[in-house]
Amino acid sequence: MRDSLAGRLPAFPWDAIAAAGDRARTHEDGIVDLSVGTPVDPTPASVQRALADAADSPGYPTTIGTPALREALVDFVIRHRGASPELGVEAVLPTVGSKELVAHLPFQLGLGAGDVIAFPHIAYPTYDMGARFVGAESLPVDMARLAAEGDAALPDPSAADRIGLLWLNSPSNPTGEVMDAAQLAAVLAWARRRGIVVASDECYALLPWTVDEVPSILDPRVNGGSLENVLCVYSLSKQSNLAGYRAAFVAGDPALVGELVAVRKQAGMMLPGPVQVAMTAALGDDEAPAAQREIYRARRALLEPALRAAGGEITGSQAGLYLWTTFGEPAMDSVEGLADHGVLVAPGMFYGEGGAQHVRVALTATDERIAAAAQRLQRL
Repeated sequence: MRDSLAGRLPAFPWDAIAAAGDRARTHEDGIVDLSVGTPVDPTPASVQRALADAADSPGYPTTIGTPALREALVDFVIRHRGASPELGVEAVLPTVGSKELVAHLPFQLGLGAGDVIAFPHIAYPTYDMGARFVGAESLPVDMARLAAEGDAALPDPSAADRIGLLWLNSPSNPTGEVMDAAQLAAVLAWARRRGIVVASDECYALLPWTVDEVPSILDPRVNGGSLENVLCVYSLSKQSNLAGYRAAFVAGDPALVGELVAVRKQAGMMLPGPVQVAMTAALGDDEAPAAQREIYRARRALLEPALRAAGGEITGSQAGLYLWTTFGEPAMDSVEGLADHGVLVAPGMFYGEGGAQHVRVALTATDERIAAAAQRLQRL
């Protein structure tokens, strides 16, 4: 009898706050939804024009991307992620958003039952889903401890020999914490001694706040000048408001990228042609992401003191789109209390047991809604 994959998955976490959302919507001035980090600001005009100009697209696109897109990807990771100028187009691949790649990377790398997928102990849930989809074992790990202590940081050190893929996420979703170059290098060196593929999810990297830099696994300071067993996963959804375009990419070890290309060609996983053109335009536009960062900076400057005034303590939050906040109580108590004032946030336990007393507060609401949230929080 068929064993339903859907039946083996946990409940969709966002359903747990549906009632709180309904209550927040009853506020006399409406809800301020800071629970989901979906962009609300306009897609850059240059990208919109590029998409419109490419609308006549009758043929099939290629999985590997147009030559112009591949060159733009190489240029982007050299300029913004510290990659070596010697990196070539064989080391980059556009993907249909980054969540798709995160969820399916274990499958595309040939991992399955008997393998272990490691990821940060407070993390985006899709790393765990990717392991579940292929029947692999999920292993949450404190990556800062792994960098400092090696095997001792693992709940079961013997699991190290079965790890096939290790995910990094810096800046972190949800905590906003950033790993420095030395920490990344230490984790990568530990993984390489065991033949483990390391995939680094860096989609918030152009949104630093309290750190001087957000290093990449593509940086020779981290990888020692070799891309072996290294993949960087990146998305334009946050920095360029392209969530609706599903414009992302993976870059790194040409051999691994080649494996992904071979699988994805067979499965027909290709970015639509007009989106490839729009993505090329977005990668070459540094002004729009810089302007968007300043918008988020202003929203953060309103929300951060308001959360503190309401009794919250903000931890991590060095970069990215979220303020990782604790009120010293179970996360759902904080969610319910804030919903009473028309503000909806995400409970930290969505992201692992370590988030049980935190909430994730997103900066992705309009200026008017952020200002409304700040006023309500300051009155608490």
